[in-house]
Amino acid sequence: MPALRSLPRSRPHVYVLHENDEWVVSLRREFEALGVPFAEWFLDHGVLDLASTPPEGVFYNRMSASSHTRSHRYAPEFTAAVLAWLKRHGRTVVNGPRALQLEISKVEQYEAMKPFGIETPATVAVVGREHIAAAADSIGYPVILKHNRAGRGLGVKLLFSRAAIEEHLSGDGFEESVDGITLVQRYIEAPAPFITRVEFVGGHLLYAVRVDTSEGFELCPADVCQAESVESACPVVTPGDKFQIIPDFEHSLVPAWQTFLAANNVGIAGIEFIVDAEGRAYTYDVNTNTNYNADAEARDGRRGMRTIAAYLGGLLSERAGIASAA
Repeated sequence: MPALRSLPRSRPHVYVLHENDEWVVSLRREFEALGVPFAEWFLDHGVLDLASTPPEGVFYNRMSASSHTRSHRYAPEFTAAVLAWLKRHGRTVVNGPRALQLEISKVEQYEAMKPFGIETPATVAVVGREHIAAAADSIGYPVILKHNRAGRGLGVKLLFSRAAIEEHLSGDGFEESVDGITLVQRYIEAPAPFITRVEFVGGHLLYAVRVDTSEGFELCPADVCQAESVESACPVVTPGDKFQIIPDFEHSLVPAWQTFLAANNVGIAGIEFIVDAEGRAYTYDVNTNTNYNADAEARDGRRGMRTIAAYLGGLLSERAGIASAA
């Protein structure tokens, strides 16, 4: 993967910042189909000379909260440094520093959504496993444990009693979040086993996906997740109809989600919510490194990565036009 010094500079490009090759395959294909010049900057490790100047173009941040599961422990921190550098030089960045903060912290997400009237499940953030049981008692059972910095359902465990909590904490199955923060969260019971993931590109609603949760909480929609083995870093999800795009999705929270994303400079995201038996909607996750499911898109006809490629290509044309006018 290219280092900074080897990124193309002959003309402006869309530069994709990421650390997972598999999640960029379909985006590459769409860039090529649309004729959008692009390059990739793999940010697992490297060198950033702060006295250097970034190439001209548009930078799209796809750093993932689950990077540590691919042995890229400090990729988000390195990306934060790169984004600060790009900001100083006035480059166009999609999903910049604030988006990265939201990607790697669910606490940041929940606190950022509340001013916009977006309800989240009751949650207690805990450092130290010795405090988890008391936090669960304060919320009431059942509860869900999850990692603050996660992705792909990492660390998610549904527990129904104090005894179950204590057994889980004393066993080998408990694993702390990479940032040390475990979230203890009220379990929202839905009348049917599914959640909804709402996709936004350029601040506009793309589509919503109904995701079957009957087999667990690992909800990554990327096609690669369906092909990997149980031993791999990304959990298996069942192929078929697990992901279904809703033909004509409408929800009263759409304007609030859009306003929240705009206020936090998030251009591309997937937002997940669940509805309880009383019809009350709880938003519990914001994915600024969103993926799409090819089977669901093939049945529907809409393509998320094509929309992203066109959006970024449009920003690149705007940037080139501004530079020419100057």
